[in-house]
Amino acid sequence: MRAFAQADRFVSEVQARRLRPAYVFVGDEVFFRKRCREAILEHLVPEELRDFSLFDFDLGETDLAEVLDRARTPSLMAPFQVFFVRGVKHLFGRGSNEDKLAAIESYCQDPNPDAVLILVADHISIPADARRMELTDKDRYQRIRDTLGQYCAIVELARVEEGEAVRWIGEYCVTRAVKIDPDAARELVDALGGDMMMISNELEKLILYAGEKKRITLGDVETMVLAAKQRSLYELTDAISAKDRVRALQMLDAILTTGVGDEAAIGHLYMLAKTFRQMLVILERNVRDQRMLWAALWQGFRVPPFAADDIIKQARRYKSKRELTRAIRLVAKTDLALRSNPVSKRLVLEKLILDLTAEAKPEVPGWSQEELPV
Repeated sequence: MRAFAQADRFVSEVQARRLRPAYVFVGDEVFFRKRCREAILEHLVPEELRDFSLFDFDLGETDLAEVLDRARTPSLMAPFQVFFVRGVKHLFGRGSNEDKLAAIESYCQDPNPDAVLILVADHISIPADARRMELTDKDRYQRIRDTLGQYCAIVELARVEEGEAVRWIGEYCVTRAVKIDPDAARELVDALGGDMMMISNELEKLILYAGEKKRITLGDVETMVLAAKQRSLYELTDAISAKDRVRALQMLDAILTTGVGDEAAIGHLYMLAKTFRQMLVILERNVRDQRMLWAALWQGFRVPPFAADDIIKQARRYKSKRELTRAIRLVAKTDLALRSNPVSKRLVLEKLILDLTAEAKPEVPGWSQEELPV
């Protein structure tokens, strides 16, 4: 698998202790960076000596000269030292950076044989298809190749193609003596947008959930993985925004008949309200693409990667902020109705869908949207 090859090569070098003086980890795929770090800890840094042999620096906080000076100095307490250095982007800031790059080159020409320098360039994102890399990231990567690449080994930490991620899930489950259904593996990858760190974390939860039955099904993924539930909710909001009442009711029925059913109605309603609020921000800020979306939605209020394009499309179906604020008010009224212990929560939610898919009535001065006469 191509995306795994570079990390695997680095791990094999660590295991064989055939290390270069310095490496540059290029890419923001946390899964592979964690895999490389764990290999270093296992083979180079004994647990009882980590306080003396493992160091983390950030060039935004620590001067490069200090880091290199520490790297050159042999340790009296540990046989080998590892230096993880983040903030590589500071090596290419405004003004002349030739002195910094020359200092790293000088170190690599006369390194401490009992130390390794790991420069982390996680400000660059490398997609599974390198041809689709953003122009800014492409320029940054080329600059690293032209400078640091002359004397440091470069390890690409790129995103994984969906097919590779599905294959890895199957292979990993074999090592844990668990069988995963092909449609379950595919749904896990689709729901998490191919993010390997999230996939591996959720897979561990699913393996524990499977327990003695030693099998993970599509239903298990839909029950246990939040993003899979969100996926269904985005399909529901897609039908609502398109005013497709029949499809919206069908999606609601599918959501309620999966897992714990209408007992989770409040949770479904919360996610629905959050999605409409996200759409409102998208409409207010005239978001047109994913780059604008990440800038408009703050941390903790962002959408999963798989839903980015969909939610922009859905938001733009609404002609005005008034339509979205009306939807948010309807969800709020439904929340009150659900908390008043109704005879049937399903009927309350179905009424909400009918209201949300109905054409908004024209606003009359002096009347609020919910007070308009029928």
